[in-house]
Amino acid sequence: MAEGTAAAPLENGGGGDSGVGALERGVAPIKPQYLTTKEQFHQFLEAKGQEKPCRETEVGEPAGNDLAEPEAKRIRLEDGQTADGQTEEAAEPGEQPQTQKRARGQNKGRPHVKPTHYDKNRLCPSLIQESAAKCFFGDRCRFLHDVGRYLETKPADLGPRCVLFETFGRCPYGVTCRFAGAHLGPEGQNLVQEELAACGAQPSSVRNGLDKALQQQLRKREVRFEQAEQALRRFSQVQPPGPTPAAAVAEGAPRQDNCGAQQVPAGLGTSAPPSSPVRTCGPLTDEDVVRLHPCEKKRLDIRGKLYLAPLTTCGNLPFRRICKRFGADVTCGEMAVCTNLLQGQMSEWALLKRHQCEDIFGIQLEGAFPDTMTKCAELLSRTVEVDFVDINVGCPIDLVYKKGGGCALMNRSTKFQQIVRGMNQVLDVPLTVKIRTGVQERVNLAHRLLPELRDWGVALVTLHGRSREQRYTKLADWQYIEECVKAASPMPLFGNGDILSFEDANRAMQTGVAGIMIARGALLKPWLFTEIKEQRHWDISSSERLDVLRDFTNYGLEHWGSDTQGVEKTRRFLLEWLSFLCRYVPVGLLERLPQRINERPPYYLGRDYLETLMASQKAADWIRISEMLLGPVPPNFAFLPKHKANAYK
Repeated sequence: MAEGTAAAPLENGGGGDSGVGALERGVAPIKPQYLTTKEQFHQFLEAKGQEKPCRETEVGEPAGNDLAEPEAKRIRLEDGQTADGQTEEAAEPGEQPQTQKRARGQNKGRPHVKPTHYDKNRLCPSLIQESAAKCFFGDRCRFLHDVGRYLETKPADLGPRCVLFETFGRCPYGVTCRFAGAHLGPEGQNLVQEELAACGAQPSSVRNGLDKALQQQLRKREVRFEQAEQALRRFSQVQPPGPTPAAAVAEGAPRQDNCGAQQVPAGLGTSAPPSSPVRTCGPLTDEDVVRLHPCEKKRLDIRGKLYLAPLTTCGNLPFRRICKRFGADVTCGEMAVCTNLLQGQMSEWALLKRHQCEDIFGIQLEGAFPDTMTKCAELLSRTVEVDFVDINVGCPIDLVYKKGGGCALMNRSTKFQQIVRGMNQVLDVPLTVKIRTGVQERVNLAHRLLPELRDWGVALVTLHGRSREQRYTKLADWQYIEECVKAASPMPLFGNGDILSFEDANRAMQTGVAGIMIARGALLKPWLFTEIKEQRHWDISSSERLDVLRDFTNYGLEHWGSDTQGVEKTRRFLLEWLSFLCRYVPVGLLERLPQRINERPPYYLGRDYLETLMASQKAADWIRISEMLLGPVPPNFAFLPKHKANAYK
């Protein structure tokens, strides 16, 4: 998980909500010849959709979620506010009748059918991998061992081409691949393209996976954090009694890191004497700071570069690859929770994975306590390859805030200081921080906090120009960000909020920030990075946009797999992304450039059927697009977006 923030446009200096003029009223200005009514819009899509039967008619929304679409897809303005939700409980667009309660927040009770439910008769991994050894579980194995029986129940192939076979020369999913016809021989054997496989094209292009042996040690609490405990003792004034089990990380001789401190390589653990946990309290002195920074860290110079924000749900590795292709310079993994990483949760470690194309890559961590954050930093410093580590102090969601993490750390300076200095002690890469303007809407804290962060040793800070209470209402306050640039100097400060065009980016850079972070703008149009670098508006065609989606699905199949589970996981993330992409208005249809991030499109008919389909805010139409790329959805398939909006029903 990760905080989904983003960047956006600036009006009249970008302060508050002053940029919303009387003419805009939250509706994108589309040329009159393309405008239509809600009824005509859906009649057009339905008439065209009947020409090619689609499975979407089987995909009804869950009971109780059949609210009607609003009369016009526009943002309701109340006292100058706009609602533009990306994180939990952020408001979504849609002007509602007075008698109807406006849909807002997160769909916490949405149907979530796991991909395993679509593939109940699963083949044993020992047969998929064509292993010579017998199944480890024997008669107790819960998977099928009869290939013939599996093929009888396996759904039909989704297409004639397998991206894994074409990319790597061999598909590791064998007969379970949903595109298996491309690489199965006449006797059902898994074919291999020897030349392609021999030239080194392997899925190892993705790094930072969780080693099974390390996962086992973490679950058994057999990993020792010597550097972290040493740093925490220096910070603490209270050390409670009571031993807890711990063990060395690996057998063999310890190695030296570049600070001269001993580290133990990862591997199978051996027992070791127990060590006591350390609870931290009390501020640090200047003498502590000198002792805790005995070595020189790796340098991070990203001034002037375009930084893709860690995005909730959609900030996965396939999406980052798309943005890298369009010119993103810096990427960061989705927010990972430190306690889950220390417990060896595979799903949390998956957020740390890095593709070889990500030349400047960081990971974002969330936590509320110095001991877990420092230990997690030490663990990651010796197990993953990253260029920087970011602390998420901008996450506004209640689940994080009420536990003392995210934005709550802005009001807990002593604990915040201990976290920063503790992590700095054990990391050999720069430490960065992402914050908001403050917790309360009219009480800015960032300008007071930035000098302290600079003194604590933070290499770079990213400031999102909204408070926690604002979430995504009103425009980002770039006037305040400009004030904070001076307060942070000479520490570089990146700005974040409301960037959807190169004009927005140019105005942002005029505030003196060292660079800009882009989030929702990338979700609406990932080619924004190209537009900024080339200083132009790209009137990208619907076929080009479909090619971008096709590349995403190919990257998804490569990342999550080409079996039923992998296909449906790719589809799920594609649909989440489409819930943002539908807000984009093609440049050629706009009466005034550029589109602003707080503007939503009215109903319009595009220049072709596909462009019109991509403008639909109905989940059934997003499913239709996914079927163009990934084949028909499984029986009983259901999808509801993460965030509420009446337009989705």
